[in-house]
Amino acid sequence: PSSNLEAIVDAAETFLVDAPERERTTSEIGELIMKHLKGLDTVAYIRFASVYRDFKDVREFKEELEGLLGSRKGKK
Repeated sequence: PSSNLEAIVDAAETFLVDAPERERTTSEIGELIMKHLKGLDTVAYIRFASVYRDFKDVREFKEELEGLLGSRKGKK
């Protein structure tokens, strides 16, 4: 739902505004968004990660999927 996406945007905005040095790197923001997406929607997470991390080949994509699947199995 859009309320979940709004929560991610709000978290990113708070992260930026509350920075003591008033600057955040794009990598910090990208990681924050991925963390929120990972808990919300795994497909959205993988889609964002594939663009954000700019996977160079199928091996890198497979490693990300395996890490995601491994962490999900550990939670069950």
